[in-house]
Amino acid sequence: MTTAFFVTGTDTGAGKTFTSTVLLHALRQRGLRAVGMKPVASGSEETSEGLRNEDALALQAASDPRPDYALVNPWALREPTAPEIAARLDGVEVTMPPIEAAFAQLTAQADVVLVEGVGGFLAPVNAQLDQCELPRALRLPVLVVVGLKLGCINHARMTVESVLSRGFPVLGWIASDVEPTMLFPDDYFEALKAALPVPCLGRLPNAPGVDPATLTQHLQLPEGFPQPS
Repeated sequence: MTTAFFVTGTDTGAGKTFTSTVLLHALRQRGLRAVGMKPVASGSEETSEGLRNEDALALQAASDPRPDYALVNPWALREPTAPEIAARLDGVEVTMPPIEAAFAQLTAQADVVLVEGVGGFLAPVNAQLDQCELPRALRLPVLVVVGLKLGCINHARMTVESVLSRGFPVLGWIASDVEPTMLFPDDYFEALKAALPVPCLGRLPNAPGVDPATLTQHLQLPEGFPQPS
């Protein structure tokens, strides 16, 4: 049985993709076939093969087996802005059927599918569809990435509360040191551990350019992670 989970963040720039690539390597190191998916990605560049998004490419590269790009990122949007706005500028409306079809193909290829969101948990992808409806439609538990920066305690508490209040199982949260000049990051990390009612699964250092496969020791994933929803 393929298991899957949804990765959301406290806000844009929280470190979702970096954390997701490390998670994929951690799962692969356990002998699992683990693939990543970015259903909606804004900020894509035109290439000879079509639109490509940097975050989606990073997930594809961290996956084994390596899926086709169209499955990793069924909705690639050009402008690096909120997905609802980016879709409108591209003249398209993001809908669920292509996402569900790609997800079904990925689950047939892998033991674990990691689905990374775009922006925050409640970011709209069109006028009727909020980000949180993706994990609901795919029946996924949620993992929260908290970017360590000023304001993160409030953002983390609101995000976790929002996820829980909508009935989603929460696997836990992971801290990401996204601001190397942040004051008192250890104090913030300890405050988050005290404030959040879900388990902490690790803290990733700020390590630009470092192979994410070398950072898996910073995660404390429970046996059997992830749990089916």
